[in-house]
Amino acid sequence: MTVYFPDVRKLGGDELAAVSRTMNPSMVLSAYRRGIFPWPVNPRIIPWVCPKERAVFSLDREPPWSRSLRKAVRRGTFTVTFDQAFDRVIEGCATARDGGTWITPVVRQTYTELHDLGWAHSVECWSDDGELAGGLYGIAFDGVFAGESMFHRRTDASKVAFVHLVERLRERGFRLLDAQVRTDHLVSLGCEVISRSEFLDRLEHARGDQRQLAD
Repeated sequence: MTVYFPDVRKLGGDELAAVSRTMNPSMVLSAYRRGIFPWPVNPRIIPWVCPKERAVFSLDREPPWSRSLRKAVRRGTFTVTFDQAFDRVIEGCATARDGGTWITPVVRQTYTELHDLGWAHSVECWSDDGELAGGLYGIAFDGVFAGESMFHRRTDASKVAFVHLVERLRERGFRLLDAQVRTDHLVSLGCEVISRSEFLDRLEHARGDQRQLAD
């Protein structure tokens, strides 16, 4: 099935780029390469959006970690792994939401397929007793990592996962970390908010690079 997404530079004040009744890995990758991502609001319809403002994390300079976050990482409270429990991480992200979740069954199925295909990745934080304390997941393509969601069951677990993600991305030459939508939590981690136009410029600059997140 061939899917065509619009040129989002022509959306103007709109953020909705397309609507579908289903989704699959090919659609997700095609959308991401155009600056679009799915944001389902119910199981029956899938909006594909490109916000007028985008949250990103700069990978070309030293991360602005807070003193408390640096201490949390140095303490070594958690053992951090990559791609060891993708299913459990996406489940944690889907269930750790007081106001409901956009991670519908079709989203979980599609991103799990993307993980099996080598596109979607997870970062896990494990406590000393072997419990999954938190983590995050997202999509890696070209020189871009698009973060989807994070969760924590113990203090600082998702933050520590984010730090290790950034370190891995910087080590392997990724150019852009797309955090999608601004939240206070992301801002506290050092994410900045840029215009759609600037984001698309950065995305285009990162396209074509062949980078690998996983070992």
